[in-house]
Amino acid sequence: MTNSVPDRRAASPLRNRSYWAAFLLGVAAMAAVDEIVFHQILGWHHFYDNSTPDIALVSDGLLHAAELFVFVFGFFLMLDARRRRTFWPAAGWAGFVLGLGLFQLWDGIIDHKVLRLHQIRYGVELLPYDIAWNVAGGVLSAVGIVWTIVLARRGNPALDPVTTRAGSRGA
Repeated sequence: MTNSVPDRRAASPLRNRSYWAAFLLGVAAMAAVDEIVFHQILGWHHFYDNSTPDIALVSDGLLHAAELFVFVFGFFLMLDARRRRTFWPAAGWAGFVLGLGLFQLWDGIIDHKVLRLHQIRYGVELLPYDIAWNVAGGVLSAVGIVWTIVLARRGNPALDPVTTRAGSRGA
C-alpha cells in the first residue's frame, strides 16, 4: 500500500525546479534592465567605470553575455520542469520576483558600495538614487520572500490527491 499523503518537503517551493528556474530568470531580467536602461539608453554608468571607456564598454558586454547565459539556462530549467510535469507557476513567480530583488540589492550594495565598480549616476547627489535603488530591491526581495513562505505553508496543489485530476496519470 502506498502513502497517499504528499511529502511536505516536495511541496516546498524551494524544492521545486520552477522556483529556481524563475529565480534565475528574475536575476537575468533585472540585469538586462540595468544593462539596457542605465548603461546603454541613459548612459549613467557602465559595469566597471574605474578604467578607460573601452574597458567600461567591454565590461558591459561581459555583463550582457553573463545575463544572456543565465537567461537561457533559466529557460532550459523551466522547460525541463514543464517536461517533468513539476511546473508550479506560483512558485515560479515567487522565485522570479525574489531574483529581481536580490539582483537589485546585490548591485546596489555590493557592486556600488562595497566593490565600488560603479555608481548609479555621476555628477549628482547619490543618496536619493542609492535609497531608491536599494528600497526597490528590498521591496521586491520582501515580496518574493513572503510569497515563498506563503507557498511553503500552503504546499503545491499539484501534489494534493484531492485537487489533482483523476484521469491525468492513467487512474
